[in-house]
Amino acid sequence: MIPQLEGSQPPPSPLSGRDCLTLAEFTPEETVLILDEAIKIKTLQKSRIPYRPLRGQTLAMVFQKPSNRTRVSFEVGMYQLGGHALHISPDEIQMGKRETPSDTGNVLARYIDAIMVRTFDHQELEELASAADVPVINGLSDTHHPCQALADLLTIREEFGTLEEVKIAYVGDGNNVAHSLTIACALTGAELTIAHPEKHGPDQKIVQLAEKLGAAPTRTEDPQEAVNGARVVYTDVWASMGQEAEAEERKQKFAPYQVNSELMSLAAEDAIFLHCLPAHRGEEVTAEVIDGPRSRVFDQAENRLHAQKALLYLLLG
Repeated sequence: MIPQLEGSQPPPSPLSGRDCLTLAEFTPEETVLILDEAIKIKTLQKSRIPYRPLRGQTLAMVFQKPSNRTRVSFEVGMYQLGGHALHISPDEIQMGKRETPSDTGNVLARYIDAIMVRTFDHQELEELASAADVPVINGLSDTHHPCQALADLLTIREEFGTLEEVKIAYVGDGNNVAHSLTIACALTGAELTIAHPEKHGPDQKIVQLAEKLGAAPTRTEDPQEAVNGARVVYTDVWASMGQEAEAEERKQKFAPYQVNSELMSLAAEDAIFLHCLPAHRGEEVTAEVIDGPRSRVFDQAENRLHAQKALLYLLLG
């Protein structure tokens, strides 16, 4: 598909009406399509060519967790595509407390054209999506972060021109970011190794799912083994939202997994560093690495906007 300029009618999307809850809803070909569209839309945006295929459409943004990049990138992205984004805070909706997720999805679908949800419980997200007859996008749940993975893939593809057989080392907690990266790599042929402390690896169900989709990640408790020869070194915070009580304990357990210059020296000569942000300098990554010449974290953050615009365009098209 090629984005049409303002005033022309875009062709119907093959993903129209679909949900994006985990990335596993898509085939390898559909995943590549999303990335292709993201590159085209990004090119138009950088060229300041108006492209507003979603005029008259509204995205409801449901937040159970606080947000910076997710809110701004979705709201700006919807605006740039000609639509409108409506922010709904936890106090306003109280999903799962004042109203069931299915009732929330059913009601919102009567008003708007798509729903983005950033929440804790992935099961509640699935319940909402099953009741809503409009596209539902996972802006983050405790189990998955598919929009982040799309931005990761876009950043890596821009850097190396391909994803096939690119060696990626993820160092740290087997959390929602690791889960979505696992699925994304399985769909695109990237070779993922996850280095994690004992009992902090990715969910085995996600690993099995990745194996069905293409390939399971290699897992190790040795960060040096994972990073050796890698072209992408990726990490995330050691304690995610909701794990604040474990923060001090995790600092001790994860200390050997810090991404520093010594660890980066084991990676390929052209290796880049990624982090989904927010970052804690001096914990999971040193300032020397994240603020150094190999870092692509702000390109990666920007690509949330372009990847999500492509997703919105394709699901609402």
